[in-house]
Amino acid sequence: GVSWQGAGEQRFGSLTLGDLGFGGQPSYYFSNYNLGLNFSLDWAKLKRPSQARAQRGATVAQIRVAGTNLASGVTNAYLDLLRQQEGLRLAEQQLENSRFNLRLAQGQLEVGQVTPIDVGQAEVQVGRSEVTELQARNALSTSRIRVLQQLGLPVNQDFELSTVFEISEPMWTLEELTDLALRQNPTLEATRRSKESADIGVSSARSSYMPSLSISTGWSGFTRQASSTDFQVAQAEAQVAGAVAQCVQTNNLYLRLADPLPSLDCSRFVFTDSQRRSITDQNSAFPFNFEGSPPSVSLGISIPIFQGLSRERNLEAARLQRDDLGYQVLEQELALDADLSVGIADVRTAYQSALLEERNRALADQQLNLARERYRLNAITFVELVDAQTVLAQADQARLFAVYAYHDTVTSLEALVGSSLRN
Repeated sequence: GVSWQGAGEQRFGSLTLGDLGFGGQPSYYFSNYNLGLNFSLDWAKLKRPSQARAQRGATVAQIRVAGTNLASGVTNAYLDLLRQQEGLRLAEQQLENSRFNLRLAQGQLEVGQVTPIDVGQAEVQVGRSEVTELQARNALSTSRIRVLQQLGLPVNQDFELSTVFEISEPMWTLEELTDLALRQNPTLEATRRSKESADIGVSSARSSYMPSLSISTGWSGFTRQASSTDFQVAQAEAQVAGAVAQCVQTNNLYLRLADPLPSLDCSRFVFTDSQRRSITDQNSAFPFNFEGSPPSVSLGISIPIFQGLSRERNLEAARLQRDDLGYQVLEQELALDADLSVGIADVRTAYQSALLEERNRALADQQLNLARERYRLNAITFVELVDAQTVLAQADQARLFAVYAYHDTVTSLEALVGSSLRN
């Protein structure tokens, strides 16, 4: 720091420097430095690095949870887009079948084998198929928008589907999936990390019962320089003059004695030029020629005795948080075990259902082809032909539902495990 003090009289209570014989003080320049080091140590500070690492691990795990949820959301949206795309294909196929039946009915009417009622029923069937196709097209457009929304892209951006999801027989075992999930499930990992941080929090809360150590040390220095040395020179000259006067007075006393003593040499009291230069040299300390102060070191130990009930309250709160997170970990592990058991059973059921629905669809297609041939031969009515087409449409929808039910259950299982299960 740097400071300045102006010239003039200073007062100390009811007296001034002039009253004390120090009048005519010059202005002064001051500079100083102070360097201090403080170190304190307690149990809570020792645990802070560990707690920070645990909190960072919990944060990273939460980020992984968000990433897993995003991946699951994008996968579900993509699967729904594939489902709607396949649904549109089936709707277009159903519309084409309805139009084929209409042409077939019109041909039968021309040769007089059916009545106009059959043609009217065929036209109604075409209209219904057109409505179904329109709704499927709208559902596909909505699904595309949802995919772009999940990806954070503009809803008017065009894209092509490149990934194809195949159905494969699930070969995983419950034991290997459980082991994988207990190690990789992001939600469980985040809760475990939070539990670790809470454990350290309990240890930190106990530190309020433990002593703390503090050490401090410091170095300081200062300078002082007068704006003029006239005052110091005058003081030094006055001191020399006073010494000469004292010497003369002493000699006078010696002469008055009955047995006079030898006189003192008063010529030795002289203010020299070297003394003047010394005063001038000593007045050139400002601003960096510091005069160091003695260093200091202090050591303190603080032992907490009574702090109200805050320590007990904080410790119990930390314990409750730790115990709650411990129960959450146990709950999630049990839920994970149950969800995996149900999930793997659902995947196997969905796989078998998809195979059965594929067979049912092939049989329904054969029945429709047979019904058309019989209708050409006038062996069945148009209503029976429509029934066969309805059975095929239902089989197509059932197969579509079964296939994507399989993909949905696999996606749910992947979210539980925390990694991809598809080849």
